[in-house]
Amino acid sequence: MSTIEIANFFGWCLLLNFGLLAFATTMLVFAGGWASSLHGKMFHLEQTDLRRDYFNYLANYKLLILVFNLVPYVALRILLA
Repeated sequence: MSTIEIANFFGWCLLLNFGLLAFATTMLVFAGGWASSLHGKMFHLEQTDLRRDYFNYLANYKLLILVFNLVPYVALRILLA
C-alpha cells in the first residue's frame, strides 16, 4: 500500500467520523429529550447525568477523531507535499 493510498484512507476515515459526529450531535440537539428519556429508563439514570454523559461522549469522540484521523492525515499530506 502506497503512502498516497494511506493518506486517502485517513482522509475518508476523517470524513466519515466527522459525519458520524455531526449526526450524533444533531440527534442529541433535536431529539435529546427523547433520547435521555429512553436511556434514563433503560439504565436508571437521571436526566442531568445523561446530559453530562452525552457531552463527555461527544467531546471524547471528537478528541479521538483528531488524534487518530486528523493528525495522521495532516502528517501524511505534509510528507507528500
